[in-house]
Amino acid sequence: MKHLINTSEHREAVLKQLPDVPWPSIDVGLPNSLLERCPAASQTPLTSSPALADRASVASVQVKDERKRMGLGSFKALGAAYVIAHDAQQNLAKGRTYVTASAGNHGMSVAAGAAAFGANAVIFLADTVPESFADRLRAQGAEVRRHGSIYEDSMKGAAEAAEAHGWTLLSDSSWPGYFDRPHRLMEGYLVLMHEAVAQMPEPPTHIFLQAGVGGLAAACAAYARQSWGDAPRIIVVEPEAAPALYASIEAGAPQVTTGPESAMGRLDCKEPSLIALKGLARDADDFMTISEATGATGSDAFADAGLPSTPSGAAGVAGLIAASAAATDFGLNETSRVLVILSEGPEA
Repeated sequence: MKHLINTSEHREAVLKQLPDVPWPSIDVGLPNSLLERCPAASQTPLTSSPALADRASVASVQVKDERKRMGLGSFKALGAAYVIAHDAQQNLAKGRTYVTASAGNHGMSVAAGAAAFGANAVIFLADTVPESFADRLRAQGAEVRRHGSIYEDSMKGAAEAAEAHGWTLLSDSSWPGYFDRPHRLMEGYLVLMHEAVAQMPEPPTHIFLQAGVGGLAAACAAYARQSWGDAPRIIVVEPEAAPALYASIEAGAPQVTTGPESAMGRLDCKEPSLIALKGLARDADDFMTISEATGATGSDAFADAGLPSTPSGAAGVAGLIAASAAATDFGLNETSRVLVILSEGPEA
């Protein structure tokens, strides 16, 4: 485990590099209004887990459980499908082809949103993504194309296809010149934190947020700050194999990282979303990386608590367990109230 405290010097250096990047949205009104019209939409539960609290030696652990979100198995149902629904509201979705790369559940959201609103979906997958996931995408009506050995390769293929065919690129990451759609996509993720704020019996003292490109973590952190101010300590958790946000905060500028394939495949992203990086530079207190073994400990702990997931979905609780056992001071003690997100089911 590596731990980086996000100092004012880190924040200022990163923000100086990103003056033209938009801040994450905190306006949950539009995604909530669209979800109210969706028959598949309903709140996901917030579950108190005494077993996880005992494991981490804290007072309580509240788990926001996204495994059944809109029947798609993860929080990602709130992202790309929301963007397509917004397009449909303006009569811009029907007949359009949306193309993206996916390391997992983002592709399902694109495919489901396209199917719901009369659009087409083309999903680029790296060679490391299991064929079983490709089959799930095809079952949603998407065309699947393999491209490259890592997520970044497949993203390049998707962007090239969008340019060549006039398709609409719908990525969950952002980079210079590409902000509008990922900004709206992250806005959809606010819904789960809006629900969690209403469901929490009292505000948390700590929030552990897993991150790939950082969209979920940044949206949740922004809304948590809007709701609870500076009180919660917000910790971002990444795989050691893909420390894109950690490395960028440490360097004071966006970084492209390298590393082996991670079993935390949904988080195995080597380059941060710039919108997410800007938001987390402002809103997160700590950045930490966890080993593959620690990631497995997180999914095992969730399973033991009756909440089965993957190492990706359990990375937040893996970070909590590692932090509670570390000599490094995260401010955890027997009075701490912790919020984590169970971001996907075991078959996601």
